[in-house]
Amino acid sequence: MKNLTGKRVCKILKEKGWVLLRINGSHHVYCKDGEEAKIVVPVHANKALKRGLLNAIFKTAGLLSLLMVLLNS
Repeated sequence: MKNLTGKRVCKILKEKGWVLLRINGSHHVYCKDGEEAKIVVPVHANKALKRGLLNAIFKTAGLLSLLMVLLNS
């Protein structure tokens, strides 16, 4: 299983059309036109995000299949 950091997740979200709304401390908040949901990504000094948090972020973003590809490669 590959480790995904908060920085890498932020980069992926930006590539998929999510826009950085604000930063509160080390938490980056993303939104997207046409979506009611907001996604909060913790960016803590290149620490890997745990599997449950990654699932929740990518599920909210509608990118769960992409997560499976990233974790299995």
